[in-house]
Amino acid sequence: MGMPITVEVVDESATDADVDAIYKYFEYVDETFSTYKETSEITRINKGTLSLAEASEDMHTVFRLSDQTKWETDGYFDIYRNGSYDPSGIVKGWAIYNAAEQLRARGFKHYYVDAGGDIQTAGKNAEGQTWRVGIRNPFNIQQIVKVVYIHDHGIATSGSYIRGQHIYNPKSSEPFVSDVVSLTVIGPNVYEADRFATAAFAMGRDGIDFIEQLNGFEGYMIDENGWATLSSGFGAYTHDV
Repeated sequence: MGMPITVEVVDESATDADVDAIYKYFEYVDETFSTYKETSEITRINKGTLSLAEASEDMHTVFRLSDQTKWETDGYFDIYRNGSYDPSGIVKGWAIYNAAEQLRARGFKHYYVDAGGDIQTAGKNAEGQTWRVGIRNPFNIQQIVKVVYIHDHGIATSGSYIRGQHIYNPKSSEPFVSDVVSLTVIGPNVYEADRFATAAFAMGRDGIDFIEQLNGFEGYMIDENGWATLSSGFGAYTHDV
């Protein structure tokens, strides 16, 4: 998927085969949805050599979820631009969530799935503690500016400090968002956190207000000047409970 993926299963019954199955799932997702692969379904759809009607069930699911998210965010989330589709703003969180659900279906209770910094957790870590996740300083990625503790939740960050400018505001004439450099969202699962983090980032400074109004979500925004703005309940995740 063009990003590092980490899968950790704490349950003693886990085997290499269990973890390998998760990595194989991510390979399938990459082969289906990567806009950088000439043979992927999404590339063939964009080139017109594959119709959406002929696409896989998973492709139909992602398009349906994208339409739903567009409606729920008043159009700030949109996978269609300049004549082509790019569902990466929703696929990553969706895939991580599905991978975590596969682990749950195998009977595991304590695990962590991370793809490019977007994470789904369950249970406890190897030390029997709540999973800890660091939020990077977008101006110095070797530095952690905040540590959060999440239990059976998802966390996702949208930003321009790793991949450069790639998230745009569909309602603005400016090509990309520039007044915000990082926006982290904690939600009930990583799929929900990821899609709303992308939409909120597209809103610029107003994105943290959008997250504030979402029931069950908290956010941490860093603007172009390095100032951080937190949603009202974010502090609850900065202490182990």
